[in-house]
Amino acid sequence: MTKTTPPKRGIRPAAIVVLFLTVALTGLLLALGTWQVKRLSWKLDLIERVEARAHAEPTDAPAAGQWPALGEPAEYEYRRVRLSGTFLNDKEVQVYTVTDLGPGYWIMTPLRRDDGTSIIVNRGFVPSDRRDPSSRQEGQPTGRAEVIGLMRAPETGGLFLRTNDPTNGRWYSRNIPQISQASGLSGVAPFYVDADAAPNPGGLPVGGKTMLTFPNNHLSYAITWYILAAMVVAAGWYVLRNLNAPRSKQGKD
Repeated sequence: MTKTTPPKRGIRPAAIVVLFLTVALTGLLLALGTWQVKRLSWKLDLIERVEARAHAEPTDAPAAGQWPALGEPAEYEYRRVRLSGTFLNDKEVQVYTVTDLGPGYWIMTPLRRDDGTSIIVNRGFVPSDRRDPSSRQEGQPTGRAEVIGLMRAPETGGLFLRTNDPTNGRWYSRNIPQISQASGLSGVAPFYVDADAAPNPGGLPVGGKTMLTFPNNHLSYAITWYILAAMVVAAGWYVLRNLNAPRSKQGKD
């Protein structure tokens, strides 16, 4: 009696599709997880650099001749500097913001230095009902002033659905070129300085409100992507096993 060899079972088309999707999704999820790991490394380095700069001894703010060499904001932001000169209070601009003290305004005032150039200083926060400079005249310095603070890069955007309207004095971002142009100033630094928490006469503006904490959820995101990748592999293996399992034999009619 001749023994017959059972026909070989080929891979079903559906199994090929499932295999392809499993490999593609797993690769994508692993790539996303690895990207978050790299972002984590970048964020930790950023936090370390900011902390070191923000708590270092202050150095002189860059002179006008040094401005072109400042490079990217990441190279100078949060550097602690000191500067002196005379505040041009008549050219003050109020930029809308919301802080831990509630809604209000940043008081952005040019500081004219001895060489004739100006650096715009974010003197700090005032509540909405103290936006008018006449309501806080004690905090409007006259004569020579000295400021210690952190260098900041200019902002270019605004709030959601709100952009700067210099003509009507409505400001939503600390856009230094726009503020300089609206104030009729030339020779203005391409950065601004957040004043430190040194108290101002009358208590306003409130300085030292620079945000030095950065959200850092990259590790949890990376773990999530890697877990999803493992789940896709497990689900793909389960589906493939069932697709390629031998079909149960039908009983004879």
